[in-house]
Amino acid sequence: MPGEPDFRPFDCDNHYYESEDAFIRHVPEAMRPRVVQWCEMGGRRYHVVGGKVSHAVVNPTWNPIARPGALHGFFRGNPEGRSMLDYLKEREPLPSAYHDRDARLAVVAEQGLEGIWLFPTLGVLYEELLKHDVEAVGALMVGFNRWLLDDWGFGADGTIFGAPYLSLADVDLAVSELEWCLANGARLIVMRPAPVWTDGGPRSPGDPMFDPFWARVDEAGITTVVHAGDSGYQTQGYADDGFVSFGVGAGTGRYRPSIKAFNIERAAHDWLITMSLEKMFTRFPNLRVASVENGSDYLAHMFRKLGQQREKTPRWFEHDPVEVFRQHVWMNPFWEDDVDEVIALMGADRVIFGSDWPHVEGMPTPLHYLSEVEHLSEDDRRLVLRDNSRTLTELRPG
Repeated sequence: MPGEPDFRPFDCDNHYYESEDAFIRHVPEAMRPRVVQWCEMGGRRYHVVGGKVSHAVVNPTWNPIARPGALHGFFRGNPEGRSMLDYLKEREPLPSAYHDRDARLAVVAEQGLEGIWLFPTLGVLYEELLKHDVEAVGALMVGFNRWLLDDWGFGADGTIFGAPYLSLADVDLAVSELEWCLANGARLIVMRPAPVWTDGGPRSPGDPMFDPFWARVDEAGITTVVHAGDSGYQTQGYADDGFVSFGVGAGTGRYRPSIKAFNIERAAHDWLITMSLEKMFTRFPNLRVASVENGSDYLAHMFRKLGQQREKTPRWFEHDPVEVFRQHVWMNPFWEDDVDEVIALMGADRVIFGSDWPHVEGMPTPLHYLSEVEHLSEDDRRLVLRDNSRTLTELRPG
């Protein structure tokens, strides 16, 4: 690999493919019809989420599966002019490392990595489909996290740090689930960038009703990862709604771009700027937030808007909101983003490397990212590729 470092990088964005019982094993049988079940249609198996068939992915059994980084050429600018669907035609039998911890440990070593943060594939999609049933969201969260501890663990092996999924829909349950996560050795938690749907309707993540949760996060010093998922963003008629970000144009048989391709960045921008506007980082000064797989092209725009809001409401902000943001947030740019721009805006000590392996939109292998940072100074490369994620994996009690 070009510019191979003399240390083993730490990848902040790896994924598993959920086992067939991931959303069922620890969910009470009486709740399963309101949470997740399986059905078969036309010879294919699908998840039924909240009583409705989910088409979030074509094949939730994952076998066969597209290869890691299958869309690498497409996101590199598609110099061959191929359809996105053409890139996804090749499939392989489901590798054991995608669903088995011991096999994954061997692959992590082979890939030359020191450690990984490990996130869901479907687990970040289903809260949106259940958001009007707060009890079902809670059952999903609790059951899913116990499956995660069973199959992947929270980092006791010192290499694979599975991130339990948290929802604030029921704040009392969120606090008790956070306590369970901490008691079982979690080093980070993950949630989707979205408003919180409660029994009283949607609320901002910075609403005071959630203060008990954020106070405990602040006290424990555990990193909160806000990770791309289904954030419920609507297209207002410009394209079909739903999570899938690409579709086929009618009568063309070809990929049709639409604004859905930007939903991930829109959602992250709104969540992150809301946390700043509501002064969450001064109200809870020990919060550490890592934005993972949300891109970074919106940062300059966000900082301008924060600066403008400070000028318009000088008595609201006690400190410069841009500087406060830089102190409390770490950014994982998309691999195709301009890492130099992100470093210029955030500082090299606030940028973290993630490959999205083994997803199709990520890197073919994690260390393919080395070519994106080979021009950085040795100190900055070490920060981006390893040290920043290392630091965030350590609890920092307030």
